[in-house]
Amino acid sequence: MPVILDPQSPDLCSLIRPGDRVLWGQANAEPLPLTQALMRQRHRIGRFEVMLGIANSTTCTPEQADCVSFSAYCGAGANRDLASAGLLDILPCHYSEMAERLADGKLRIDVLMLQLAPPDSQGRYSLSLACEYLPAALKHARVVIAEVNRQAPRTHGPHWLHEDDLHAVLFSDRAPLVNAASRIRQADESIAQLIAALVPDGATLQIGIGAIPEAVLSALGNHQDLGVHSGALSDGIARLMQRGVITNRRKHRDRGISVGGILMGSQVLHDYAHDNPAIELRASQYTHDRDVLASLDQLTAINSAIEVDLTGQVNSEVAVGSYLGAVGGALDFIRGAQRSRGGLPIIALPASAGASSRIVSRLSGPTTIPRSDVGLIVTEYGVADLRGLNLRQRVQAMLGIAAPQHRERLESEWAGF
Repeated sequence: MPVILDPQSPDLCSLIRPGDRVLWGQANAEPLPLTQALMRQRHRIGRFEVMLGIANSTTCTPEQADCVSFSAYCGAGANRDLASAGLLDILPCHYSEMAERLADGKLRIDVLMLQLAPPDSQGRYSLSLACEYLPAALKHARVVIAEVNRQAPRTHGPHWLHEDDLHAVLFSDRAPLVNAASRIRQADESIAQLIAALVPDGATLQIGIGAIPEAVLSALGNHQDLGVHSGALSDGIARLMQRGVITNRRKHRDRGISVGGILMGSQVLHDYAHDNPAIELRASQYTHDRDVLASLDQLTAINSAIEVDLTGQVNSEVAVGSYLGAVGGALDFIRGAQRSRGGLPIIALPASAGASSRIVSRLSGPTTIPRSDVGLIVTEYGVADLRGLNLRQRVQAMLGIAAPQHRERLESEWAGF
């Protein structure tokens, strides 16, 4: 039987040791009563480490570095404050490798904190808002502490927990975290229209995070029988499922089911996903598996970037010297779409950010996606299909989708290389 924690003042000191590495569900899956209690009790516990994913709360702050070391695979959300203060150690790891690193011990996790939905009639606890790499961590953590949240949606999938999987439980009744609606600009809408024109009926979508992917979903309202196999599921996916645009009927794998690893949206998405067998959350070993992705016909992978150079190299990690993004899973999906019959590997971004061009002669950060893997680059000025093009042809194609005011300078800079 797990220990029952006091919801008002959960004592974690007997469960967590100095030197432990603690992991919890990322984004809206964060078990807030547990993570907040952990930070309040950090001096009593002694120095430990927290491994972060996307942070949608302000649980972790620079001031807590007096007792806590922070690491993460990304600089997204509230992680930016830690990164800006020089207090975040970045793990430059493909998202698809996270579970493997947890399993082989190279990424040791001592304590796992989860937010679960209440048990069903069979006594099974749902992972609720996120599956991803958590099942791998569950198998190898010394201690598993769960918040069982009455308001957490019960989601379907192959990974269920039982009481004997848990060492301690806190019962709560609170609204989970949600994502604010993306601010969609005119350039995003223009990009979305260009992408929507490329997407065939019956395609299986992988959608990244941010304004452009959400704008694309809004532009797909007249399509038919789309499918979904993605890392994240969003409000836009729920809306298209409700309208009958996303049916998953033409998928050869997981027919009739939208597959994802995490719910990243509002209460609308949480309500729609609750006990809905048409949505399943799977582990990252499945959602990002190269053979699974290749088996999905017309896999259309749509992801964003910080900048792309004139040969097609993509930086999705660093902007103006700050780590804002991640290696993430875009490369996995780009490669999967390349192997998919009729697949479309798409990177989309506005041509400019303020007075600066996001099409550049030379990347200012790391090469997250090499030019040998890219397919189509889309800005509000058009589509550059780089597949089969040599370097000279790529440069001309990329100049054609750069903002007009930057094209002459970019061409001159390239001529100097």
